[in-house]
Amino acid sequence: MIQVKLLPEASEEFAAAAAYYESQQRGLGLSFIDEVEISLDRIAEHPKAARVVVGDFRRRLIHRFPFAVVYRVVDEQVVVAAIAHRRRRPGYWQSRT
Repeated sequence: MIQVKLLPEASEEFAAAAAYYESQQRGLGLSFIDEVEISLDRIAEHPKAARVVVGDFRRRLIHRFPFAVVYRVVDEQVVVAAIAHRRRRPGYWQSRT
């Protein structure tokens, strides 16, 4: 498997979304974390399987939640640029490297 690295902004988005879901319903934040981790594992196993969305950025949808993992493959490593809500601020992550 290939190594997966989250940019600091993506880590912050991940934590904020998990905290939001947990505040809405006990255990929902943990479910969100589980689904993101499943997506990250699948990306590590098959980094080029997800659809290209812009340039060399790819997007893998997160099951059960309106979020996606936005990433690119750089030098045999997956760099996650965003854990992005699919309906809010489309493309805001494009300036992240």
